[in-house]
Amino acid sequence: MIAALDRRWRQWQARRTPAVARLELGQRHIFIMPNRLGSSFLLTLLLILLAAINYQNSLAYALVFLLGSIFVVAILHTFRNLSGLWVSGVATGAVFVGEQARFTLRLESRDKLHQAIAVGWSRGSLQRVDIDVGHVMELELDLPSDKRGWLVAPRVCVETSFPLGVLRAWSWIDPGQRVLVYPQPLEGELPTLATAPTDVEDEGMRTLGQGVDDYQGLREYQPGDSWRRLHWKAWSRGGALLIKEFAELRGRDLSLDFLALGGDVEQRLSRLCYWVLTLSAQQRAFSLQLPGQLLASASGEAHREACLRALALYGQGA
Repeated sequence: MIAALDRRWRQWQARRTPAVARLELGQRHIFIMPNRLGSSFLLTLLLILLAAINYQNSLAYALVFLLGSIFVVAILHTFRNLSGLWVSGVATGAVFVGEQARFTLRLESRDKLHQAIAVGWSRGSLQRVDIDVGHVMELELDLPSDKRGWLVAPRVCVETSFPLGVLRAWSWIDPGQRVLVYPQPLEGELPTLATAPTDVEDEGMRTLGQGVDDYQGLREYQPGDSWRRLHWKAWSRGGALLIKEFAELRGRDLSLDFLALGGDVEQRLSRLCYWVLTLSAQQRAFSLQLPGQLLASASGEAHREACLRALALYGQGA
């Protein structure tokens, strides 16, 4: 029942405050209720009122009406402190799995001072700021990234208890922010095409590496290595699992192939991510072959970003 009520509350809240890139807080978006201190304050007023009625004490009546009037005025000032505040999301850069994704929220005041404004994903992690008239304040909110793809920011809470601290005015805002999360780079063998052609003219241009052109030796097996390069004879004799190492050709473009790797999907994508970063840093041209998708051979920052984006969104659509 609690889950159903929570779902209905979120649906109603989404209809009342839909996702927009920039929003001015107004009467439709702001909720206001007494907080714990305010509830205690009202309970105290009730007790004083009961005592005043019981003893017919004029001073007690006056105290109740005075404090009650202050409470009503506090409602207006607390609402006004949040009303008129402009909130918008700022585009942020991509991150790798395991890094903190940073979302930037911009708070803007046009015609009045907004004091003690608290912003955060939850009430337990709020940042409090004052925004002067005509000023813009940018706050960074972090979220952990535990899987690749689009990380969509949840609704952000903007609240205030100014000036008396007996009321809480708040709004849950969705600026529609999201961050692209790339696979976590994982070092491993160079996943070139197993059918990469050789050329006699390329002789003398080989350097020791993990390509597929010239046999160099054996090394210990690591999770994610291609099963095509396992040394089965050594393993069948009771030895350790070994992998055949080859030399790569420096003189031609490389083709990073998803199917040339072993391991699960995430391990393969992480290996490909590592080599996209490595080859881009070396300013070498390469292509990327994914099931159902081919990025032609190129180099440069744009090609690097296109490859990382393809790896991040593989199997998830756009």
